[in-house]
Amino acid sequence: MRMVRRGLLAWISRVVVLLVLLCCAISVLYMLACTPKGNEEQLGLPRANSPTGKEGYQAVLQEWEEQHRNYISSLKRQIAQLKEELQERSEQLKSAQYHASDAVGLGPDRGPPEKTQADLLDFLHSQVDKAEVHAGVKLATEYAAVPFDSFTLQKVYQLEMGLTRHPEEKPVRKDKRDELVEAIESALETLNSPAESSPNQRPYTASDFIEGIYRTEKDKGTLYELTFKGDHKHEFRRLVLFRPFGPIMKVKKEKLNMANTLINVIVPLAKRVDKFRQFMQNFRETCIQQDGRIHLTVVYFGKEEMNEVKGILENTSKAANFRNFTFIQLSGEFSRGKGLDVGARSWKGSNVLLFFCDVDIYFTSEFLNTCRLNTQPGKKVFYPVLFSQYNPGIIYGHHDAVPPLEQQLVIKKETGFWRDFGFGMTCQYRSDFINIGGFDLDIKGWGGEDVHLYRKYLHSNLIVVRTPVRGLFHLWHEKRCVDELTPEQYKMCMQSKAMNEASHGQLGMLVFRHEIEAHLRKQKQKTSSKKT
Repeated sequence: MRMVRRGLLAWISRVVVLLVLLCCAISVLYMLACTPKGNEEQLGLPRANSPTGKEGYQAVLQEWEEQHRNYISSLKRQIAQLKEELQERSEQLKSAQYHASDAVGLGPDRGPPEKTQADLLDFLHSQVDKAEVHAGVKLATEYAAVPFDSFTLQKVYQLEMGLTRHPEEKPVRKDKRDELVEAIESALETLNSPAESSPNQRPYTASDFIEGIYRTEKDKGTLYELTFKGDHKHEFRRLVLFRPFGPIMKVKKEKLNMANTLINVIVPLAKRVDKFRQFMQNFRETCIQQDGRIHLTVVYFGKEEMNEVKGILENTSKAANFRNFTFIQLSGEFSRGKGLDVGARSWKGSNVLLFFCDVDIYFTSEFLNTCRLNTQPGKKVFYPVLFSQYNPGIIYGHHDAVPPLEQQLVIKKETGFWRDFGFGMTCQYRSDFINIGGFDLDIKGWGGEDVHLYRKYLHSNLIVVRTPVRGLFHLWHEKRCVDELTPEQYKMCMQSKAMNEASHGQLGMLVFRHEIEAHLRKQKQKTSSKKT
């Protein structure tokens, strides 16, 4: 029995020793496997026989645990952010569905989602029924008809030409280009769908598109009629698509207080005393007497006629008790960009709203409020399209006398045109002007600097508000295009000069005036002969 016990104890001892060694080996392998790696190299474990072996293991374990805790904390933060974004998107979606259902006649108790979607679908179908898709609509006059524009894969042929003034153009605006591409792709998807095509039919591609026409009724949607090549000669496929406009949704509601919003009107000037006198008459009535929240900065180039200009300013100051003006005198040749840049940077007060203006501009107090309402520091700049007056001598040539200026400023096609190629008159906060880099001071003389600044804003994240306004006029004056201008500037100047004189019809009457006079003489002779 003793021998058996001794043998059993020896065997148990060996097993225990082997288990201890096995556990140690597993522990070492675990430590090696779990040792964290640095950015560039793996962190080595300290040697077991080193003086700091135990402390080294503990330090590595603590560092590894700390990294994992940081990683877990980062994940928790990201999850929390995602939850917040998801909740925000859900609220936006609920709000959109609420307003959409309101627009189609649903109240707060709008029923289950299926009913909401069905009502919205009914609304969109009703938009198709209201538009001129299936039948014509009785119109009062020929001017009430909404014309189509036509297009191919490469060009758009348009009646309302806008800034480009080209009846044919490649669509430059991304929204217009994407709109037409989406319509063609949608039509091709329909033509190639299994329900529309036979098993042996070839697939339709963009090269099969011949032409399309489209028009937009702004309260209903856009109608597209697209024509493709057919399978045989003289055979075509036409698809009629409609992009219905959804119900109006409220995006934002805000209260604006412009009582303390000062506008710094900056006018660059060289000579032109008579024009400046006329400008100050309008300024005194509009800015001093009516608005009262205006500062005037005049940047004058040279010394010729400078005293006369300063005299006009001083007389206005005394007569109207007006002190909010700055006069800056610069040497060298006139540069509109430099004058405006110097005027903007000379302001020493808090952030101010700037209105870059010329001496031949007439504006109303209503425009000044429009200037305030369409600008916001760090977010919006305002580029109004002003109404440019034709030559009064041509417009009112058949009158006994040219009417007073206030009576001339009427927005009609016979009296002027929207100057949609001009970007010189603009409202923007000084901070935005400084941050965008101001004007290009290498541009001398007339033209170019305003377009350069406008393009910089277009390439930024700021919203550019571009719209025609009823209270901003460019007064006619004879334009001289001097030889010192560059060829590009001279071309721009001559184009502007040609457009400033009169409308197409009025210029035609001048060209054919001899034929008209001869016709009138003949008619007069016929009338005289009949009387005798």
